[in-house]
Amino acid sequence: MGRRLGQHFLIRQSVLARIADEACPEPGATVVEIGPGRGALTAHLLDRAARVVAIEVDPVLADYLRLKFQHRPNLEIVAADVLKCDLARWAPAAVAGNLPYYITSPILDKTLALGPLLTRAVFLVQLEVAQRLTAPAGSRDYGFLSVHAQLFASVSLLFPVPRAAFRPPPKVDSAVVRLLPRAPDPSLPDPAAFLAFASLCFRHKRKTLRNNLLGPYPKEALDALPAASRRAEQLSIPELAALWRALPPL
Repeated sequence: MGRRLGQHFLIRQSVLARIADEACPEPGATVVEIGPGRGALTAHLLDRAARVVAIEVDPVLADYLRLKFQHRPNLEIVAADVLKCDLARWAPAAVAGNLPYYITSPILDKTLALGPLLTRAVFLVQLEVAQRLTAPAGSRDYGFLSVHAQLFASVSLLFPVPRAAFRPPPKVDSAVVRLLPRAPDPSLPDPAAFLAFASLCFRHKRKTLRNNLLGPYPKEALDALPAASRRAEQLSIPELAALWRALPPL
């Protein structure tokens, strides 16, 4: 079975078992698996979860999975693009999977949008992405992706995964991250508006906040705020939120 969509399949059983344990630490859960491929992680999830919903975009792989797991009644295979699926239909649920780099951000967006319907998310991603997701303010890797993920979840880099754990081996290192949903921040009643502001703040990482925000916000308002002279990567989420509240609404 060929790599029709550029997949690198995780084959190391010890790593697969650790991912499944993190995604389903207690029996009775529903787990939505994104991109099951040939079902290596699926097999481990089926032994732990009450129900596994495996969303596979490749129809050839979906048919293969139906045959491979035909005797497992707790598996539902959905042949579809995950970005076109309503994940809430299977919620509350955990979400897990090996995320291709080119759609990591939209899948994270879709997963975090579940809000309280998300019990946890455990993803295998490129190490660079894992470092960005977990980066603290002031670090080189801190950016909009960090703010977006950490606004809605407590994000942990659980462990690295070597290239040799895949077939074929990728050209970059990987890591497993866990996202545990946070309660909504009462000081941010409109998270979407705040994220739009944060996106402007990180538009050009080497520029100051004043330069990034000038245009949408008036010069006089920015000049009155000392924080606007700093770069976005230097401000924590609470500091960015305080700056947003201090500026006139758009």
